[in-house]
Amino acid sequence: MNNDFYLDFLAKWQQIVYILVFVVLAVGVLNYIIYKISFMSKNTYKEKFDLASEKETKKLLTGHIFVAIALFLFCNTLEYETMKLDGIWFFIRLFVSMCIGVLYGYIAQLILKFYYPGILEKKLKKLRYTPRVNPENGNKMKLLSESEEDAYLDEGMQAEENVFSVDYDVWIDEATGYTKIEKYKGHLSALECDRCGFQTLRLEKEEIIKEASDTEDGELLKEFKCSYCNRIKRKNVVLSHKIKDASSGQLIDDPLTHDARISVVRIEIHGSKGEVREYDFQTLDQAKNFLNEFDFEKLQDESI
Repeated sequence: MNNDFYLDFLAKWQQIVYILVFVVLAVGVLNYIIYKISFMSKNTYKEKFDLASEKETKKLLTGHIFVAIALFLFCNTLEYETMKLDGIWFFIRLFVSMCIGVLYGYIAQLILKFYYPGILEKKLKKLRYTPRVNPENGNKMKLLSESEEDAYLDEGMQAEENVFSVDYDVWIDEATGYTKIEKYKGHLSALECDRCGFQTLRLEKEEIIKEASDTEDGELLKEFKCSYCNRIKRKNVVLSHKIKDASSGQLIDDPLTHDARISVVRIEIHGSKGEVREYDFQTLDQAKNFLNEFDFEKLQDESI
């Protein structure tokens, strides 16, 4: 009786899982198709750039998750005759299928995290630097250089560029003088000023109010200043107490990999002529990305 019940359950499971494989795959494909339709429906390169930079990796990851689920389900339809021999084989197949699905999802996530960003960056560069067209007469427009574009940016926009929080591209139709300004995220993550609305609020100075001890947290006063409207904003931040490494018994001075409460990472760059530049970041990953993309020649040009 129990064997008949198991065989009946196995037959129904086989039918349902077959259907679910196609349903899950269809949902995953439909999810990506909707994204592609949304991407193609954008009228400008800038709109396509914003959509791709914000959602493309997420949509691909979602699609791969659906594929991983479909793979898990499909593997649960294999070796049907073997499954009839004993119920233990059903659970073995279930476990193996789960391992295969998780492995696929993990590999897909690694590819999207470490390999795909290079492909996406090339796509985004093409979208950003493809010559724009004047909608009034169809003329191709010219992208102005950093020095040329300042004449077309107001003081607030220039202030945003000076702190690297925002980067503006200025396109001009040289025949008619028609201009188009596009806004992109910069290398640094400046805060938005609650007075003027520009992303120009940066850490100006910090003062330790209370030193952190081996057992108690300290307190740090951070003072932010807007480089455009000179708005001053202060914030109290907890200084984590020193962490002891259990294996060595030594106190750890660098808590970057041990404390998730870090709010600002500062980098100082000293030039051969004595010039010093400070850059503040909200996360360690932002600091690493900045160092990977940093152009010292651009820093020298700004110092002249």
